[in-house]
Amino acid sequence: MKKFFACMAVVVLATLLTGCGVSSYLTSNMNLNQTNVVLQDNNYHIVKGVEAEVSATYVFGFGGLSEKALRGNAVAELAEVANLTGSQALINVTLKEDIQSFVVLTKRTVRAKGIVIEFDE
Repeated sequence: MKKFFACMAVVVLATLLTGCGVSSYLTSNMNLNQTNVVLQDNNYHIVKGVEAEVSATYVFGFGGLSEKALRGNAVAELAEVANLTGSQALINVTLKEDIQSFVVLTKRTVRAKGIVIEFDE
């Protein structure tokens, strides 16, 4: 009987000390800043690629920002990092979400990537 309880204690302890992680790309367009531009002609050039990251931590599921607010902050941070001027635009914005959990603590990270283009005069 002692062996059984010892084995169960090891299993419970191992379960409590493990963490989980989930990662996903957000494929739907959840951005509020939409610009329709036809890029058929060769009237632009690529300036740079930009990246931004925001995180929130939750204890027992409370705290931090909502999923929508976290994604919005990632896109806003991306636009700030892009530092757009004149006839520049941010295109191909993608979001990647990572979730790491450890018993009662969860960390959600959203990474935004995009490309800055500039239209020729």
